[in-house]
Amino acid sequence: MKIILGSQSASRKKVLQQMGYKFDVVTADIDEKQIRFDDPVKLTIALANAKADAILKKLKEKEECILITSDQVVVCNGKIVEKPVDEKQVREFVSIYRKYPAETVTSVVVVNTALNKKVEGTDITKTWIDPIPEEVVDKYIATGDPFYVAGGLAVEHSLLTPYINRIDGEFESVMGLPKKLTEELIKLVQFGV
Repeated sequence: MKIILGSQSASRKKVLQQMGYKFDVVTADIDEKQIRFDDPVKLTIALANAKADAILKKLKEKEECILITSDQVVVCNGKIVEKPVDEKQVREFVSIYRKYPAETVTSVVVVNTALNKKVEGTDITKTWIDPIPEEVVDKYIATGDPFYVAGGLAVEHSLLTPYINRIDGEFESVMGLPKKLTEELIKLVQFGV
């Protein structure tokens, strides 16, 4: 059955490719700032569902596929940290990561349109980061990459990987698409288990 990834995230595409899937990409084009919850699990589940619902409306009627959407926020010192809006915010986030672990809360929604079945789940991973020198932060900001990821933290980025001290959980979850959870959800919608 055709698989659609409802995300333009390069990291999510990479993870799904590593999992061995061939897929198309369709974006949701929703205003994520209109969906707000203080609870990071509720927030990411709501956003992943909103993305799925928006994409399902775009698909041709009776198009049979498995749709995968995901959303992620970072929680640091009890505060939700989303994509940074400017350079100042990237620097604030990096300074907080020196003191507290970055906890990624990643929710995934998988829909089988043929069976009209939708399942969802959330994975939480903690990342401890060593102090990142200012000159490295400057180079990282200059790439523009921090503005596309929750918490401004792309753990797979070559400038940052030397400063990742420890990850409690799945590396791919920090990248935005937990392999184990995604595989479990795909099996659930395929076989109705």
